[in-house]
Amino acid sequence: MSAVARTLPAPVRTENDLGLGLLRQPGTVLFGPGQRRQVAAIVAGLGPRTLVVTDARMSESEPFREIVDGIEAAGVAVEVYAETEPDLPRENIVDVVSRFGGAQLDSIVGIGGGSCLDLAKVVAVVLAHDTDVRDFYGQFLVPGPGVPVVTVPTTGGTGAEVTCISVVYDSERGMKVGVASPHLQATAAVIDPELTLTCPPGLTAATGADAFSHLIESFTDRAKNPSSAEIAGTLYVGKNVLTDVYCRTGIQLLGTSLERIALRPDDLEARSDTMFAAYCAGMSINTAGTAGVHAIQSPIGALTHTPHGFGVSALLPAVMRFNLPARVPEFAEIGRLLGAADPTRPEIEQAHAGILRIEEILAALGAPLDLKTLGLSPSDFEFVADQALLAVRLTANNPRELTREAILEILERGYADDRSWWSE
Repeated sequence: MSAVARTLPAPVRTENDLGLGLLRQPGTVLFGPGQRRQVAAIVAGLGPRTLVVTDARMSESEPFREIVDGIEAAGVAVEVYAETEPDLPRENIVDVVSRFGGAQLDSIVGIGGGSCLDLAKVVAVVLAHDTDVRDFYGQFLVPGPGVPVVTVPTTGGTGAEVTCISVVYDSERGMKVGVASPHLQATAAVIDPELTLTCPPGLTAATGADAFSHLIESFTDRAKNPSSAEIAGTLYVGKNVLTDVYCRTGIQLLGTSLERIALRPDDLEARSDTMFAAYCAGMSINTAGTAGVHAIQSPIGALTHTPHGFGVSALLPAVMRFNLPARVPEFAEIGRLLGAADPTRPEIEQAHAGILRIEEILAALGAPLDLKTLGLSPSDFEFVADQALLAVRLTANNPRELTREAILEILERGYADDRSWWSE
């Protein structure tokens, strides 16, 4: 352990003393193989003109054409924007607004991965309020509802189909920023596991790791006991009894489905379990939030240009070990949910078993478990730590205080692939 570790704050456990439960969710969620065929009826019920946003790869696929043809057959005029880029640059939002600002849209349909869904959600409020997306950076700054949105995810990981946040990369600011508001919540989410069957192995691994990280962070988050005013104006109110229900279900599902997908990408049952787990993760992070892993990953992703899911996977071993002293019961329960822990053994041993099983699953999926693999340089550690601390929306959720020294220690251990257990 480096000398830095001696300055780290002691772990302090927080409890949900209020017994609070809070969820935010779409008006309708439709899940199951083949349910994409219901999109047309949902969109037709919203009005005669829609905009479909997607990316170039998805726009050339047969399922995409099938969905668009179905919407048009239902009597709805369809415009298509197929230029969504990864990590949703602000330029995409500006481009959509310039092209379709006067189109009088009745709905917006997002089809694709997280960036496509985030684009649909954020464009819906920007168009409705005729403003620049920068006016909405932050939380609860959107003044009212947007154009109704239908989300159709094609990856099993981000949970963006049910979250009320869109993450935007602002190149002029050199960072990712969030637009967070209940007004970004989709009117309907249609989750069809068949759409993930052609997902490339690398994308499957990255999004699967992302879903796992969402569940782990939500379940081990800080409990905050918010006031009524905080509940009314804060996105992430902390770990709570309702998000825990979704976390338990999602963790249990990923405990078997991810390894099965790695062996057989065409296993529809495993794809369905993974996509349902990703939905559960989205429901959880919508009010509990992500935490230290996601705060630290953002600047690492900007430096290394590596997929978000691989970045969070590479950080998980060190961050889980850092947080463990403040969340032993939760990690022990994860161990039991994954079938890795003997419930008759001491709780700390069960917690260790849970963390080791998570790493085993991620390794089987082909996701990295150390920072050196991402190409991060030790010379960048201080920059990463400083940038991560700017993400207060995320660091405030971490169950153990994240100081600059703590983040540097996490980076050192993550780079060295140090899997020893933290004493404190």
